[in-house]
Amino acid sequence: MRVLHVYKTYPPDDFTGVPRVIHALAETMAPMGVTSTVMALSRVHGGTVQRIDGHAVHFARQDINLASAGLSLSAFGLFRRLACEADVVNYHFPWPMADLLQLLVRPKTPAVVTYHSDIVRQKSLLKLYAPIRDVFLGQVDAIVATSPNYVQTSPVLDRFPQKVSVVPIGIPEVPPADDERLARWRAEVGEGFFLFVGALRYYKGLQFLMQAARETGLPVVVAGAGDTTEWAAMGGPSVRFVGPIDDADKIALVALCRAFVFPSHLRSEAFGVALAEATRAGRAMISSEIGTGTSFVNMSGETGIVTPPEDVGALVAAMRALAESPEKAAAMGEAARRRYEELFRAEAMAEEYLRLYGRLLSR
Repeated sequence: MRVLHVYKTYPPDDFTGVPRVIHALAETMAPMGVTSTVMALSRVHGGTVQRIDGHAVHFARQDINLASAGLSLSAFGLFRRLACEADVVNYHFPWPMADLLQLLVRPKTPAVVTYHSDIVRQKSLLKLYAPIRDVFLGQVDAIVATSPNYVQTSPVLDRFPQKVSVVPIGIPEVPPADDERLARWRAEVGEGFFLFVGALRYYKGLQFLMQAARETGLPVVVAGAGDTTEWAAMGGPSVRFVGPIDDADKIALVALCRAFVFPSHLRSEAFGVALAEATRAGRAMISSEIGTGTSFVNMSGETGIVTPPEDVGALVAAMRALAESPEKAAAMGEAARRRYEELFRAEAMAEEYLRLYGRLLSR
């Protein structure tokens, strides 16, 4: 079976969020007899074909970026050729360019949309785009949501109930952190801290975490790319910013932390892959109830604590509860690991997609 994944960015330009999901699908499905190809845009690598681990990536040249959505004229010809060679096309939403590819090229290949998130921020442009989006979603054969929570709260998915199924995002198992890396991070930031990992974006709720850190004085480590100037001034002396880290460093930091704290307060945080990584490591979590997959990954009272969004007082109480009761944090971490094994393994995700692809092809 040959599957074409279509999204706006991919490594080496971008290896966060959606590209990580595509990569996990491509690599995990290879032993299942699926040959995956990825089509993406790039300002640097446009017009090239690269090998990323076990799959090929075809880059069209990005001509313009409008409201975080890359556009490309050459993408139409490239997509037409790649779609003809595929058995299934898997679009990853949101990316309006993908809608145009489907609607204008009209490939005969069965089409799946993995619906990662509603469009939240670009509300003025959404009024113009919404009719195109609805025609696109009405034309594809199947829509995959990443959590039942998102299906329940998305007004867009509510329009296509017969097409929507749920396949949680899965992540690969990883070996434990090596002793040398653990020792290096232990010397730098200690252990038993609260850990945030992620890009320092507008919807991550870092301002609330900084206020909670200042009020509690509890140690907090923040890892991720972005301007720390504003947050550093808010957080106080108990907060350490360590900047962007690679996967091996992330594994080490998660192993050293007391709990994973993820205060995203807007629906732009549609799932929280970083939370799934915390379940894999067996760590208790603190997150906010925003009606998305974050409260599917972190089950309140079982794997961690879920607070109201933007509620510093509730965040303070949650951090203190886990800091004052290591036994409670450990028990929640054990429950988180069981939830990973049940729901968030990459193999489980790949098997569900394989069954979905097979059903479409059998039609």
